[in-house]
Amino acid sequence: MKVIFMGTPEFSVGTLEALIEAGHEVALAVTQPDKPKGRGGKMQYTPVKEAALKHGIPVFQPKKVREPECVEELKQYNADIIVVIAFGQILPKEILEMTPFGCVNVHASLLPKYRGAAPIQWAVIDGEEVSGVTTMQMDEGLDTGDMLLKTEIRLDEKETGGSLHDKLAAAGAELCVRTLKGLEEKTVVPKPQGESPTAYARMLDKKLGNIDWSRDAESIERLVRGLNPCSSSHCRHLSPLSPLTVLSSGRHPQSIFSVLRYSCREIWLRPLLSRCARKPSSTSDVSFSSVFLSTIAISFPHRNLSFGLKQNHHFVSTQSPAKET
Repeated sequence: MKVIFMGTPEFSVGTLEALIEAGHEVALAVTQPDKPKGRGGKMQYTPVKEAALKHGIPVFQPKKVREPECVEELKQYNADIIVVIAFGQILPKEILEMTPFGCVNVHASLLPKYRGAAPIQWAVIDGEEVSGVTTMQMDEGLDTGDMLLKTEIRLDEKETGGSLHDKLAAAGAELCVRTLKGLEEKTVVPKPQGESPTAYARMLDKKLGNIDWSRDAESIERLVRGLNPCSSSHCRHLSPLSPLTVLSSGRHPQSIFSVLRYSCREIWLRPLLSRCARKPSSTSDVSFSSVFLSTIAISFPHRNLSFGLKQNHHFVSTQSPAKET
């Protein structure tokens, strides 16, 4: 098929590469405009742009793809199909109906579950045992089009947003190639979606990572895993007592954090298992990344006690660990 490919982040690159390898003619790659990065403000290509240029594919980067001149630009390619995966803009009806096979979207969930911008992270945060990818015939709604094919991925008990991202990106690439083959051979039968049994997978923001310690330990653990590595879980004014050491027990009996410094109202911790560790700032934020907690324990060395916050919110006393510096 002659394909116009629309995508932006790393998640989209595998599908672009798979379409090329399968022999499809990718006539154009449409991606978001370049953005400045770092203190120098150097413009950075999107991952899809980098991959497209490597293969000699023309790149189109409209600020608003719904503008009439952008629609006319796409029409010139006379494509058979438009493949969309994490593009980042809403497509108008003129584009959705532009090609013989319409627009096919690769969505990182088992639709109708987790429609929205962040289905991967919310599947981990909500404790789903199975996730997957759905190819969908796009309509004017938000992830509401008829379903074409699905593939399932079972989540590991230590699954993070990052690890699931990689699994679904690979699964989506293979599923997209199968979908296009099925459309050509007329073996794929579109199926309407029902009502979504889950909440809308809203976009992630910094407030989501603010840990509510009144919640059970299992849900906090899932939040930490789901936001890794794209965001950090954190808290403010963790305790008026000091000093503290935060540990893990249960399935993973090992120290997770060491205390960098503390005051009567604030504490700064260093993650011992995190590849995303950052130096503490002058605020009272505590960063939690790449951590797998089944029980959250808080130690008060000056009292020679360690308290474990278990799922049922009961506290138990254990021997205090040695203080780390």
